[in-house]
Amino acid sequence: MFMAPLSNTQIESFNAAGGTQASNSDPQAAQDRFLKLMVAQLANQDPLNPMDNAELTSQMAQINTVSGIQQLNATLSGMSTQFNALQALQSTSLIGKLAVVNGSQLGYTEEGMARGGLLLSKAADSVKVEIMGTDGKVMATVDMGGLAAGQHNFEWDASKADRSKIASFRVTATQGGEAVTASPLSMLRVASVGMVDGAIRLRTDNGTAFAYSDVLAFQ
Repeated sequence: MFMAPLSNTQIESFNAAGGTQASNSDPQAAQDRFLKLMVAQLANQDPLNPMDNAELTSQMAQINTVSGIQQLNATLSGMSTQFNALQALQSTSLIGKLAVVNGSQLGYTEEGMARGGLLLSKAADSVKVEIMGTDGKVMATVDMGGLAAGQHNFEWDASKADRSKIASFRVTATQGGEAVTASPLSMLRVASVGMVDGAIRLRTDNGTAFAYSDVLAFQ
């Protein structure tokens, strides 16, 4: 019984499917499987229509290409693992820093000062920060006066306040009596860092966790 020469599709399917005795990720195993099939093909080829040298060379080139890709993938996988480990190590330097993120949570200093930030879309002649209680009422107001466009920070003395009753803060800004877009920013101290699914995750001293990509700035 004669075997027809292997087609490109058969070669690709063979290398993709692998075998039941070896791992697809092992380049040497892939070469061994290919060579065994090729030897069987050559031993059973039609003597009246043998495989020509060009066809044999083409098939050998394909298995070499597949093996090279597998080795490259293995190398890239190893580099990715090393990069993640290095990234995790470097991220420990963020512990103790203030992370600025979108949000209206207040952060606190050791002295009991509450702090936060805001981002103005344009200059405003009146900017006020209201500290909101868990009951939905305003506990205190910080009058920041007129501010230029951009990011600004504020502090409020919360040393005598019951933190369990403080919910968040909100910002209102106007220019000539017209509202100006003001986005609240939380400024939270980083307490710990870790890797989750290959990405850096930060946890703050109040227990909030967020992705490194969510941080607008560190201070």
